[in-house]
Amino acid sequence: MRQKTKKLVGIGLLTAIVVVLQALAVVIRPTGLFNISLVLVPIVVGAALYGYKAGAWLGAVFGIVVLFTDSAAFMAINVPGTILTVLIKGTLAGLVAGLVYLALEKKNRYVAVIAAAIACPVTNTGVFLLGCVLFFMDTINGWAAAAGYASAGAYMIGALVGVNFLIELAVNIVLSSVIVRIIRIGKNDN
Repeated sequence: MRQKTKKLVGIGLLTAIVVVLQALAVVIRPTGLFNISLVLVPIVVGAALYGYKAGAWLGAVFGIVVLFTDSAAFMAINVPGTILTVLIKGTLAGLVAGLVYLALEKKNRYVAVIAAAIACPVTNTGVFLLGCVLFFMDTINGWAAAAGYASAGAYMIGALVGVNFLIELAVNIVLSSVIVRIIRIGKNDN
């Protein structure tokens, strides 16, 4: 019973962190049109500590918060496409991170966290790009032309995800592995 309570509290705390980080990300826009999702860090931490279901839950919460805070540009174009893309990308990012961690943890926990920290933003960004292709291509072609890009693909990589993705990936790898390691050290002291 005590382990279940600790897990529930841990997931609850990470859920609150996801909500706060994503809500703050809308206010703080360090680069480009779209904000860097530092919120992927607690998703990876939750997936590593509590399993792939917790990762999927945290990713879904991330998606829900994005819908309410940071999806207006796409909502104006295609509401169902935006909802599907945002919810699926978040949920799958957490689920995949958890499954990658689970697959590797018995061999090496540190490598498992790093692999999960890579899988999470790759999945998040990959599903975002797929959603762009499926639901928003006409608009993205217009945005690309207006911004002087040769193609919509170049615009999607260069303007929509480029620098943001690289920063998200680096931050996620560093912070997720450090945080999980610190938490595990703390657990061993109890």
